[in-house]
Amino acid sequence: MFNILVRMRTLIRQEALIRWKLREVMARKRFSIRGLAEAAGLSRGTVTTLREADTLPGMGEGTLEKLCTALDCSPLDLIEYVRESDRKDD
Repeated sequence: MFNILVRMRTLIRQEALIRWKLREVMARKRFSIRGLAEAAGLSRGTVTTLREADTLPGMGEGTLEKLCTALDCSPLDLIEYVRESDRKDD
């Protein structure tokens, strides 16, 4: 699954946006930064950085797996594909 995400990010970088939804998933599952960091075995700094990202951040396969395990979700719950034609430019 991780390789698919990396390929998607590379291939459609200029034509589309892969929106990163960690903030939304954390809110839905009522995780604080500290709580997720402890549950996933990641530093609070790492979770903070990932939470603040709007687009798919670069991360190792192990980090994604830890997030998904702690949040009881799949990688697809954390991303949303948005075509360029569907984006609203501010």
